[in-house]
Amino acid sequence: MTQKEKDKMSFKKRNINCGEIRPENDGKDVVVNGWVASRRDLGGLIFFDIRDRWGITQVVIEPENTPDLAEKVKHIRSEYVIWASGKVRLRESPNKNMPTGLVEIVADEFEVISKAELPPFEITDDSDVSEELKLRYRYLDLRRHSLQKKFIVRNKLTQVVHKYFTDNDFLEIETPILMKSTPEGARDFLVPSRINKGKFYALPQSPQIFKQILMVSGFDKYVQITKCFRDEDLRSDRQPEFTQIDLEMSFIEQDDVINVTEAFVKQAWAEVLGIEMKDKFLQITYHEAMERFGSDKPDMRFDMEIVKLNEIIKNSEFKVFNDVINSNGTVACINAKGCASYSRKNLDDLTDFAKKYGAKGLAWIKLENGEVKSPIAKFMTEAELNGIIEAASAKDGDLILISSDSWKRSLTILGALRIEIAKREGIIAKVKDKFAFLWVVDFPLFEWDESDKRYYSMHHPFTSPHEDDIALLDTDPGAVRSRGYDIVCNGYELGGGSIRIHNIELQEMMFRHLGISEEEVENKFGFLIKAFKYGVPPHGGVALGLDRMTMLMTGTDNIRDVIAFPKTTSGLSLMDGSPSIVDNEQLAQLGLNLKVNHD
Repeated sequence: MTQKEKDKMSFKKRNINCGEIRPENDGKDVVVNGWVASRRDLGGLIFFDIRDRWGITQVVIEPENTPDLAEKVKHIRSEYVIWASGKVRLRESPNKNMPTGLVEIVADEFEVISKAELPPFEITDDSDVSEELKLRYRYLDLRRHSLQKKFIVRNKLTQVVHKYFTDNDFLEIETPILMKSTPEGARDFLVPSRINKGKFYALPQSPQIFKQILMVSGFDKYVQITKCFRDEDLRSDRQPEFTQIDLEMSFIEQDDVINVTEAFVKQAWAEVLGIEMKDKFLQITYHEAMERFGSDKPDMRFDMEIVKLNEIIKNSEFKVFNDVINSNGTVACINAKGCASYSRKNLDDLTDFAKKYGAKGLAWIKLENGEVKSPIAKFMTEAELNGIIEAASAKDGDLILISSDSWKRSLTILGALRIEIAKREGIIAKVKDKFAFLWVVDFPLFEWDESDKRYYSMHHPFTSPHEDDIALLDTDPGAVRSRGYDIVCNGYELGGGSIRIHNIELQEMMFRHLGISEEEVENKFGFLIKAFKYGVPPHGGVALGLDRMTMLMTGTDNIRDVIAFPKTTSGLSLMDGSPSIVDNEQLAQLGLNLKVNHD
């Protein structure tokens, strides 16, 4: 190894970060380490910017005073890793748009620690390249300060988790990553066992069963920042592996869990974002959330509430509405204020959008230039039209959008349209810096699946029914409310939880109503039921999405922005090429033979 190569290995360690040099450091000798962000040769002076995760500092080389450095700097390129030493001075042409823009380092020495190839895209915050390319070179994308700031926020949030729950007497306990497959909802990721061939572990969709067993064990306040895995179709706010803040408490009621969680969220927003929230979060029922906003995770930052029209048009001769009302469906509307100017193409686009949520069509009424314009006007009486307009509080220039279908589908369609209109009209952009928290409570215990002709748990089979509705389990299970609750902010579900069933007979009744046989119960959940036979306290908890909380705190709507190494919407990791094919020797060790269906 040459002396020059040895010098590169024995670099000078920084004594200050690139982002913390300020005018008060004027005259100080400093050493910085980092990546070359850019280089500019202005003849009399040569500049380059050096970047680390704290910021960017300008380094200047004066050829007249340091000709050797002027020659050497010609050979450095963007993203080279270097160290540089010199004296801080005030800049003659300050840049007030950057924290270090009032100062620069006059270099007396620098060395390249490692060279870099030409990156496939420019490492800047406004780099306009495809997300696919950024994910393929994620280590380069992560050098961008705009992205690094999001992970600094995420780190601050995790520190609040540890501090808050420790201060409130919770114990952090880890639960297994390799566990028994108990699919009841999303699909499990399976892991084959080499030692026990033909058998499989599952990666946890949540620590649900284990945290309930911890309550049986006497650890009456548990918390964990934990990885969870779900093999499901992905969206911008979902990933196959995600992180949640998971907690469980014993000898409590619903309000205890809600109060602890709400206080944590308030402390997190205060410590991370400096936003103080004094008032209690609003609580509304699932039924109210659906009827007012068409969603169980409503965005409360703006109005445009749903208005039901059944009473107004219950005697209508318009067949579409009449059929829906006679089948106990719902006809309802929203008022898109100021949108009467929408063209026929705009309205066709909205209709196509509504069809994605199950709509067969979309009725509308325009109030434009003193006229009422609507393709359904000829089928309705003047009194009915005026009744709709009055109920919607519509004025000239407004557009009324009407959905008619089953209760849930009709409201869901309007809820989706409400958000779409708010995006199109810039309403959401105007409130992007606001946070509207609420609790949605009293969810249905069961959901009916028409294709399977059976009930499924709205949350999971361990959620307790509302005490007042237990008698309905045998007569009208669809009307039973759960003791479940979700915390919602700006249209996102931040987390959900429930009071659990601690009565074995009631738990067995739940399994029966879900169509889970005694044999299946024993196979999937036998170890939990067995634990309950040794004394189980009343308990409940909640799981909060750490990724989604960070999304909200950092103002992004893409969960991949706050996960260091995320997957694409098709579950691929473009950087390392996973999932990947494994060789036959590995499969043989596991006792597996693959028969791949490519259809």
